[in-house]
Amino acid sequence: MSTTLNRLAAVIESRKPENGGDPDKSYVARLFAKGDDAILKKIGEEATETVMAAKDVRAGADASKLLYEVADLWFHSAVLLARFGLTPEQVLDELARREGLSGLDEKAARKQD
Repeated sequence: MSTTLNRLAAVIESRKPENGGDPDKSYVARLFAKGDDAILKKIGEEATETVMAAKDVRAGADASKLLYEVADLWFHSAVLLARFGLTPEQVLDELARREGLSGLDEKAARKQD
């Protein structure tokens, strides 16, 4: 796994209230304290901002704007994963499992589950 993602996951874990995260001192601890809906709301906001940035880049804006928004989306997704006891490494493992599979076949297999 990327060392950056590994470090990020460790920091997020350390910010959980049960690990001593203080909502008065940490944005991530505050998200955890507010609960699932706050985290989900942030992901929705960041996903929308990512879409808007992509449209701006398509219209000629600097591509770094898209990178910034995707980084925010990935960050908040990592917070959500941690909330449910999952890790970025597990996401990478799932992507590796899908490697070489037809996207259409993989999607069809999900419908059978």
